[in-house]
Amino acid sequence: MDETWQADLERWLAPFVVALRHKTRARMCPAYVAGLIGPGDRKSVQPMAARSSTVSYDQLHHFVASGVWDAAPLEAALLAEADRQVGGNDAWLIVDDTALPKKGGHSVGVAPQYASALGKNANCQTLVSLTLASGEVPVMVGLRLFLPESWTSNPARLDRAGVPDDHRAYRTKPEIALAEIDRVRTAGVRFGCVLADAGYGLSAPFRQALTARGLAWAVGIPFKQKVYPADVAMIFPVAGHGRPRKRHIPDAKSITAQAMLETARWRTVSWRRGTKGRLSARFAAVRVRVADGPPQRIRDMGAQHLPGEEVWVIGEHRSTGERKYYLSNLPANTPLKQLAGAIKARWVCEQAHQQLKEELGLDHFEGRSWIGLHRHALMTMIAYAFLQSRRLTQAAGGKKNPRPPATAKPSSRPAGNPKRARTTSAKFLHALQNGLLR
Repeated sequence: MDETWQADLERWLAPFVVALRHKTRARMCPAYVAGLIGPGDRKSVQPMAARSSTVSYDQLHHFVASGVWDAAPLEAALLAEADRQVGGNDAWLIVDDTALPKKGGHSVGVAPQYASALGKNANCQTLVSLTLASGEVPVMVGLRLFLPESWTSNPARLDRAGVPDDHRAYRTKPEIALAEIDRVRTAGVRFGCVLADAGYGLSAPFRQALTARGLAWAVGIPFKQKVYPADVAMIFPVAGHGRPRKRHIPDAKSITAQAMLETARWRTVSWRRGTKGRLSARFAAVRVRVADGPPQRIRDMGAQHLPGEEVWVIGEHRSTGERKYYLSNLPANTPLKQLAGAIKARWVCEQAHQQLKEELGLDHFEGRSWIGLHRHALMTMIAYAFLQSRRLTQAAGGKKNPRPPATAKPSSRPAGNPKRARTTSAKFLHALQNGLLR
């Protein structure tokens, strides 16, 4: 590896090394991160150790899989660095998940489940991810394993995988995501809006929890999500016969998001320029009350959800014929172009997932334990943040961008062109790995 580059990595990792507070681990962390970034197709412990002249397999394996140390200080250092790079009121916090295909059933959390990357059910581990992004520059800040009920209901499997006591109860992916959002907010990371796909957006408790936290959000939903007109009123019907009515009911029926938008005005909106020109689709948006309030029997319709929060319901008609639907609690005066921009900003997390796997070996970890998997995932996120820091510096014209002291919170991100930083990422990594950068 190019010595100038390695020295740059050593300097950049200084706050992380300080957070470890241990001489040996202070050597292992840079070695592990360098192994993830460096050349070689396989980024598991054994091949990384074989390519290193400074650390052995036993040392690297102990560091990531069995050493007794707390990852929280490293996670805090990563959040501080991500906020420095892309944090701000215009940043997005993107919730998603990514699958790591696995053979066998011994690795922690592995089970037959839906793998979004494959578009089908597969034997895999699923990590709930949080990505902080500004424009088209993502920095991954959270990866937490989802444990299916086949694991949480089997104490012996949990014991063998070393799952901590406070992670053994079954939690849904939205519940894991909310815990991660709280962790990021507690660390003081700045962002303006939470984005998520329909896997999270269909959860009423998830949406309601974001609103209760005072957060702006835009999430995907199924086309059949029920909504009410924004002007729906609660009335007290007069009983024609039988017992007097005791509860108010809405004066309009709820209908699907798809039906609500059928008569809306659709417009072609472009949200950014892609490699083949401007990206555009037809959008429509209507203010509604989402049907996620308490369930109540309404006349002869049985139990129905009452009107909840007033939000936007948004539809997207793609050129392929595909139709997508979304909800957002962005203000009522938000222009359609801005709504579309928020919805389409989520794609950068998929780019981050791809780079973490293809370039940094997120899915290469061969251990079976909870702690090993999460430490490996943390190391890949740190490596990715370093690469993004270099890319932003390159996009700024090669000017050095000194890291502020760990105790000081910077007020702004590095200068540079985020689009250029994204489009040069693959070429930059290959050059980095081949020692072409000085």
